[in-house]
Amino acid sequence: MLRLYSWPTPNGQKIHIALEELELPYELVPVNIGAGEQFKPEFLAITPNHRIPAIVDPEGPGGELPLFESGAILMYLAEKTGKLLPKDPRARYLALQWLMFQMGGVGPMFGQQGHFVFYAKEKIPYALDRYTNEVRRLYGVLETRLSQSTYLAGDEYSIADIATFPWARGGDRRGFDVPKDFPNVQRWIEAIDARPAVKRGLAVLEDRTRTKPVTDAERDVLFGSKQFATR
Repeated sequence: MLRLYSWPTPNGQKIHIALEELELPYELVPVNIGAGEQFKPEFLAITPNHRIPAIVDPEGPGGELPLFESGAILMYLAEKTGKLLPKDPRARYLALQWLMFQMGGVGPMFGQQGHFVFYAKEKIPYALDRYTNEVRRLYGVLETRLSQSTYLAGDEYSIADIATFPWARGGDRRGFDVPKDFPNVQRWIEAIDARPAVKRGLAVLEDRTRTKPVTDAERDVLFGSKQFATR
């Protein structure tokens, strides 16, 4: 059985959703990133980058396989099962293209915008403008694509959608009126959100979702000296 090391962040939710969609049994190991559990030696042995999510597949190719990086995990799970990644070469590369768009653009830029909006002690106008404008631009890229296509890779739901959905939902918290300004993105979000496996995936560790402001101790773990210590 797969072991999943995760926490209820957008990157964690990608893998929660994929495992539920693929109906793969897994053992869940919560990693409380606010408490610094990502720095424990047993977790660092799986992912030297001390980030969730990570998996260990005891039945991987050549034996037990640990994997980190959510995009790599999604590709592995899709190839392991033969699902959620188109067989047709053209459609397959379109899916991988949009997966890379999420990994290289949506995740990092939405994450930075979220940091300066929700977590930074000092509200820095330049940072807020830069990342909010970039998130708006990325929503616009998604809007253009989804005005032409049911899903990111075409007519077929894929790991590209699973990767992007947890970041794109909740735009109102980020200061965006997605239904008004990006109606095709909203249509796509609602279609994915209605999937039973997605509902199950979002429910994983839902009770651990942050509802209170970050404490100074958590801030140091997540963004301060503990985050940047050499290990």
